[in-house]
Amino acid sequence: MRDKVKRPAGGRNHPKADVSPPSGVPEAFVMNADDSSFPVKVQGAGLEMFEMQVHGFWQVQDTVMALTAREEVCPRSSFSLALAGAPLDPLVDLKSLRGLRPGSVLRLVEEPYSPQSARAHLGRVLELLRTSGPQDALKEGRSPSVLETLTNSPGAAKDGGSPTGQSLKRSLSVPKAEAGVQDGTPPEYLLPGSLERPLMALLPHSSQTEGSIYLRDLSLSCWNPPPGHRKLQGDFLYVTVVTLEGSRYDVTSCPKGFYVNRSTEEVFDPRPVQASPLCHCFTDLLGHLSPAFKQALSTAKTRAQLPPAEVLPTPYRTVCWLGPAAISRTQRNTFSRLGLDQQAAAQAPDWNEELQAARDLPQGTLEERLWRDRTLLQVNSAFVLAAAQGAETLVDGFAETVSAGREEAGFLWGGVFMSQGSSSAGGERGRRAAQRLELSGVQAYSDLGELQALHTLPTATVDYRGVRLSAQGLAPGSDGPEPEAEPEADPEADPEAPAPPPSRGLMYGLNAGPQESPRRRQLLVLLAQSAKALSLQRHAVLGPAGYQVPLFTSVDAQGLLGGDGRFYLLDLVRTMPADANFCPEVEAAERALTAGGQVEEKVEEVKEDEEVKEEEEKDKVEVEEELKEAAEEKEVKEEAKEEVKEEERPKCSEAGGDRWPKSYHSDTGLPRRYPHGLCRLRRELWHAFVQHKHTQFNQRVRELMEEDGGFEECAKPGDARATKAVRAACEEVGSVSHLIFEMRFNPNVFCPGVSFPGGDSAATRLQERLLREAAAFIIKQQIPDFVDYCLQGIEVPMDSATLKQALHHWGINLRYLGHVIKAISQSEHKERLRHILRVALAEVVVRSARRVFNSFVQSVEVWSLSAAVSHFLCCLLVPQFTPATAGEEPKKKSKRRGGRGGAGASETPAWSAPTGAALTGPALWNLVRQDALETYDITAHLGASVSHVVEQNGLQRLSLLREFCLKTGVQLRLRDYCLDNQSKAPIGPDDVLNIFPLVKHIHMPVSDAFKAFRAAQTFIEKGLLDQAQERLKETSYLFGRVCDELHPEACHCLSTLARVTFLQGKTAEARSAQLKAVMLSERVLGFDHPSTIQQYALLAVYLGAGGEKALAQKCLLRARHLVLTVHGEDHPYVATLDGCLGLLLTGEAAGQYLESALKLNMSFFGPTDTHTALSQHLLSQWLCSKGDYRSAMSHEKEAQAAYSAMFGEDHKQTKGSAEFLRTITQQAVRVERSRREAPDVTEPAAEGLKPSSETVLEQLALLTGIRKNAQSNRLQEFKKRFWEIKLAEATEKVKVINERLVSAKTKREGESTPAGAAAGGEGAAGAAVCPENGDGGAEHPEEALPSGGQEIRPAEEPSEESRPSAAVNGLPEERSAPGEPEQRETEREEVELHAAMNGGPDVEGDDAQHKETETGETVRPSEGTVNGGEEVKRAGSHEETNGVNGVHDDDDDEDDTDPSGLEKKKEHFVEVNAKSTKANEAVVNGVIVVNGGAGNGVVVNGAPEE
Repeated sequence: MRDKVKRPAGGRNHPKADVSPPSGVPEAFVMNADDSSFPVKVQGAGLEMFEMQVHGFWQVQDTVMALTAREEVCPRSSFSLALAGAPLDPLVDLKSLRGLRPGSVLRLVEEPYSPQSARAHLGRVLELLRTSGPQDALKEGRSPSVLETLTNSPGAAKDGGSPTGQSLKRSLSVPKAEAGVQDGTPPEYLLPGSLERPLMALLPHSSQTEGSIYLRDLSLSCWNPPPGHRKLQGDFLYVTVVTLEGSRYDVTSCPKGFYVNRSTEEVFDPRPVQASPLCHCFTDLLGHLSPAFKQALSTAKTRAQLPPAEVLPTPYRTVCWLGPAAISRTQRNTFSRLGLDQQAAAQAPDWNEELQAARDLPQGTLEERLWRDRTLLQVNSAFVLAAAQGAETLVDGFAETVSAGREEAGFLWGGVFMSQGSSSAGGERGRRAAQRLELSGVQAYSDLGELQALHTLPTATVDYRGVRLSAQGLAPGSDGPEPEAEPEADPEADPEAPAPPPSRGLMYGLNAGPQESPRRRQLLVLLAQSAKALSLQRHAVLGPAGYQVPLFTSVDAQGLLGGDGRFYLLDLVRTMPADANFCPEVEAAERALTAGGQVEEKVEEVKEDEEVKEEEEKDKVEVEEELKEAAEEKEVKEEAKEEVKEEERPKCSEAGGDRWPKSYHSDTGLPRRYPHGLCRLRRELWHAFVQHKHTQFNQRVRELMEEDGGFEECAKPGDARATKAVRAACEEVGSVSHLIFEMRFNPNVFCPGVSFPGGDSAATRLQERLLREAAAFIIKQQIPDFVDYCLQGIEVPMDSATLKQALHHWGINLRYLGHVIKAISQSEHKERLRHILRVALAEVVVRSARRVFNSFVQSVEVWSLSAAVSHFLCCLLVPQFTPATAGEEPKKKSKRRGGRGGAGASETPAWSAPTGAALTGPALWNLVRQDALETYDITAHLGASVSHVVEQNGLQRLSLLREFCLKTGVQLRLRDYCLDNQSKAPIGPDDVLNIFPLVKHIHMPVSDAFKAFRAAQTFIEKGLLDQAQERLKETSYLFGRVCDELHPEACHCLSTLARVTFLQGKTAEARSAQLKAVMLSERVLGFDHPSTIQQYALLAVYLGAGGEKALAQKCLLRARHLVLTVHGEDHPYVATLDGCLGLLLTGEAAGQYLESALKLNMSFFGPTDTHTALSQHLLSQWLCSKGDYRSAMSHEKEAQAAYSAMFGEDHKQTKGSAEFLRTITQQAVRVERSRREAPDVTEPAAEGLKPSSETVLEQLALLTGIRKNAQSNRLQEFKKRFWEIKLAEATEKVKVINERLVSAKTKREGESTPAGAAAGGEGAAGAAVCPENGDGGAEHPEEALPSGGQEIRPAEEPSEESRPSAAVNGLPEERSAPGEPEQRETEREEVELHAAMNGGPDVEGDDAQHKETETGETVRPSEGTVNGGEEVKRAGSHEETNGVNGVHDDDDDEDDTDPSGLEKKKEHFVEVNAKSTKANEAVVNGVIVVNGGAGNGVVVNGAPEE
């Protein structure tokens, strides 16, 4: 069976992708894959010789699969390879073949067909003849890729060529968004403030047949199946073909190929026609029979091919909520007419054996790991597809149950066992929760890659038509080879002793009973290792007979030894610990444990009293003095015990004990009951909680050591005080160990019906305390941190998928949505978090509505589903919707809709809600509010109808419709829906196209790719872009080897690769990688997923950098259209898109988008934020281009004020904004003066006010986050401390040199003038000014300084006069006179401008102004350039600080007593340290680059900052 798993890498119906490494992958990495690629030549089977690349690590069967995907070979199949006339073994590696070298010729050898391979060949022919496109994906419910249609260039993503828009003419109608950009103006519905949300422009739609027509008909012949005598002669099946010329042929499939027989519709004659050839490939025979088919096939092969990533099927289906616009079918499903679907469904593979065989594959080398990961992905993907098909078959009523009992009915279809589960955990809600938690537990144990010997069954959950089914592979039975003979029983053994355990079957669990065997001990070792990895505590529970059962898992889990010899772990529902906030048994369990503890204490007291009495009776014979002494000792001991108890009580209270925090219930309303009793915590929360506890532990250890003599003293080796502190800290934080910090959790605490031994009461109370603390940690710590995280703009959820991902990242379950909403509502920044509140409310409404829908749709017959679903949607979206009864409908409509199958809502009695009442809009909303109250404890925000949520919170009905369809699998017809009409049903039965099953499955790892990706991210954080690029290319290559890059993380990897290459200046590579990232994101995540929207925006930047401005505008407009559909206009990311559109568009539309971006940024981030400041600057820049200098100055003033408030007056962003403001003012004065002097002459715009293409590109990168804002409080604090340390070190060095200089000069003067030696030395000493005392001791200190009277002082922050000028627009910054603020100059120019524009006295010329400006001004040239402009030095940086990095005082170089040597040493010291300081500043600036790229804020025109 394991050989069955070693199938070709293409998998089930998956064509194999090209696994050659991408361009740019390092050669060393390719060699690590065991061999590099080399070319070989292929010929034979009637084909012309062609060349292809192969790899040495490929097996021969891999080469065969790669050949079947080649255009030259397709659709040929059933062939083998031969080298030099010798056939090749399919399982042999190419590198082991003798004589195979670059340029060798491999020959295709046609092999005989089997019945299965003949049907597979027909399937390949049909796939070739079928035209692929976005419409096919929509028909199958998969998310399409619209990028190729948008760019009109199928080869753009492959070769990176510039799309011209003329290379492909498709029959698809052009979306409105694309048509509106042809003239440079966006469509009206995409302008800011528009309320129109057309859906027809989202996807390409067509009203005619796509592609070519090859045949009129292709189906199974009516003479199938072949009779017995023909079957014995090799006939497999008969196919009927009707060509385009109108001829009808019956074709026979046999082992040697296909030929035309003599049968007709009336006569069966299987003999071959004399003129008919025998063709191994079916298309060769069709080409011989029909010249039109041959011509159409050759035309199809020469047409432009789509990229492989767009053609290959995704491992898992991404459901699309919109279907084709046209309902009628335009093509026959010839695939089903050939009966191939039924043949595939009849097969029942052993999914468990295939999955376990894949898991058991070796992992020693990289190739083995890649092969194992790919095989696991293929098997799991095929299992998920079978589970989805099985759910449709079962729920639609095409299969019968295989188990008795309606509640726990089981089904077996296609080798998958499916059931609804048990309702014992809390009704329908509990059953669904159990199925979801079972999947989560299987995922947790599957992620333990090091425990390869512990197996779980293939598992998935499927939601279809309101029913949730759990799908699993069949567990291997205990039957197998007979176990070895057991040893004979010992006659002297106890007859009542338990029988030896069986060698197979249940070996672990509550009901396993006491066993002892080597295999069981091996299983226990594996369970102990898994418990350590999952932070689960080993504990014991009381079994049914009262004996103790040691467990490493939850009480429900069972471990068994299957018939295949593997260990399996089943029933993993309660793998994670319980959530104490929603456990109804918390208080009862606490009271029971408390009562049990009191009983045990009383029993101990009684025993102690009895022992004391016995001792007293024995001691009566002793003397009275000994009795007194014993009594006194007893009193002392009791007093000591009381003192210990008194000391322990406040400590227990401070630590929280085993109770909830003070006023926790009154503040939060927790703990409370939940609709089901299976509330478990997430693994992400455990990681955060353990980290929180570890921080507390470290702090407490340090505090205890500081109190007990100091940390340094206690930390010495062998000091017992350190051990004492660690023990005390472990006890306080709740560590399960008293020696080290170790957090383990008991999953059976707070589980009903579970009893623990009395001796474990202390450990049980500790576990209860930890679970309460963890539950309170969600409310007190995680939810506030999540709100703060969103407030900073770091996490911006746009829909339910991104909100769910963000909450799960913080370990917050979705049942806490009510508490998240309350936290946002009570926040002082509620207005800035309104988009998060809006998404959270939508999630509450949709999830509650889905639960009502599940109960509603289960009672609906199949023939009424469309009408029922459309009615439910109308009730949900229209507040007062009430359907018309059957008697109120016109008779004409009744006659037109004849028959039961076409009945709609009009002919059906009023739909009933799950409660039995008629389902209307108000009734449905009441059910939604009731469910929201029970689940999320929230109703105030919902109001009396959906209109309240829409009006009060800005929620879109279209967003609710999209979320509901994605969560229920409903697919609607692509058309524009008017959801605001209160008098007419917006959705009809014909609009509901289908309901697709939604599958939740296990995610298989791509371990090597993940490791390479993490390494690349580490390089990016360090600023090592070259190494990061290499790692990212390796990651992309590994993803391609495993999943053909059809993975969400592969999209992220390609997007990161595009960003890194863009920062390196490789625009073409960035464009190519981002094109692929967009296409993959559309197919894997969804065409309207928020990640896809962001990928489109990034693609627009790279396209703009390459000069494709029109295509960049299309991408941005599509991204904006998707955001408006998913969320609405009131979202921070809309401000990002509007800012980019304002930079790329021209005319008044650019101003509208820039004003919209400023308005949104102001409302979400406030006036003092980098987003707002940048929007102010961009709008000011656009106003300057329009000549509105007054408004431009107003906005630039706001930008300058924001930068000044955030970074200070000395920051280069503040200075750049001030200089840009001055340039605007000067240009305004110049223009006004010119207009007054020559009204007919138009003054050209200032050169510095026109943004260059480099500036626009830099601003786009800042807006989209490609270059992150570099300003950081932590970084500034680090720099401040850094410069303080450097200043202190330089001060000490200068002090030492000054003392040496003074000493040397004193000695020299003493030798030259001995008479005044004492006086001279004393005066010199007094004249040498130390850094601490700048006054000196002489009247003329310059006389005491050697060689020029200059003294070395520690570098300080340069003054305003001496600070290097900043470069703005490529010109040195002009500064005012010393002591005069720059603001004064700008204000004077504004006064002159105001006077000139209002007819006041004429202003003076520029010369007078410059004379006044240049008075006393010190302008120094910059030392470097950045992007063509002079370098803007960081404000506050100490350019002349005498750093110590790389500088050492070498006393052996020069004599310290030589003044000239000291003087040279001083100059060298200052010069070297200045360079070192500059280098250190570059290092600090490099840290900024590590954190995300260029500097923060405004990019001044002509000189974009780096």
